Amino acid sequence: MARAILTKFVYFLFILSIPFAVSAHTLPDIISLPTGFQPEGVVTGKHHSAYVGSLKNGGIYKVDLVSGNGEMLVEGSEGKSAVGLAFDKRSDYLFVAGGLTGTIAVYDTSDGSLVREFAAAAAGGFVNDGIVTRKAAYFTDSFLPVIYKVKLNHHGHIKEDSEVKTIALSDDFEYLDSEFNANGIVATHHGKRLIIINSTTGALYKVNPKNGKAKEISVVGGELINGDGMLLDGDDLYIVQNFLNQIAVVELSSDNLSAVVEEYITHPSFQIPTTVAGFGDWLYVVNAKFDVAPPPLPGFPPADPSTEFELIRIEK
Repeated sequence: MARAILTKFVYFLFILSIPFAVSAHTLPDIISLPTGFQPEGVVTGKHHSAYVGSLKNGGIYKVDLVSGNGEMLVEGSEGKSAVGLAFDKRSDYLFVAGGLTGTIAVYDTSDGSLVREFAAAAAGGFVNDGIVTRKAAYFTDSFLPVIYKVKLNHHGHIKEDSEVKTIALSDDFEYLDSEFNANGIVATHHGKRLIIINSTTGALYKVNPKNGKAKEISVVGGELINGDGMLLDGDDLYIVQNFLNQIAVVELSSDNLSAVVEEYITHPSFQIPTTVAGFGDWLYVVNAKFDVAPPPLPGFPPADPSTEFELIRIEK
């Protein structure tokens, strides 16, 4: 019994020491990504790992945020694309929105193997971003007024008979034809509500994940147009505004029906950032560089394969 208590005490001290140990390191301010990678999504995993996805070919790059070193977890292939990412610490699964491919891919980050791939979007859809809750993973579609749901069990695993459920967005949600609509997504109250941003209008919505009913969040203090990836940290919502080269810091009310823009974070290294992840006291932001490396969408010129990309660390 004494040995068991001592073991638990030592483990407790070890857990407490982790933030201080990480803080003691000199973390790299800029982490290089593979040349020509065309990153878009980023999410932190367990310990001090992070994952970045490639728009160009769906590849997944795993990064050590302490050392700055990285390696390919999933090799890219023609016809694939990785946009927003979501990580489930229960299963170590990485959920990947597939953009114009209309797919949702799920990888086991322990070895990079493909767990499942779902055909989610109908023709003309663009699966953009995702978030994992206790019971499901949810994804936005920027070209269709819907969200997608993949049910999970309490271990974060996907049941063999699971299929994607399409849920129409309704009530206050404003959909603009031929525009980029729903983009970033986060979850509140253990997944009982979702928050989604419309990139074109800058409107924030509180969404019931059961039926898609949306209530617009009243925002004062600034505009949120070009809203892309989002990160929720307590009551603070960080919203990347890609072409504006900034991150809006928004304080949400307790009922998530109103919000105040507290400040805008800028950085000299920002070059059309798209998504953000949190680690300790820092934010990690993907530089997508759409100005010199356009996304692989119809009507856009090909990107320069020699373009260098990076993940940028900034303080919250």
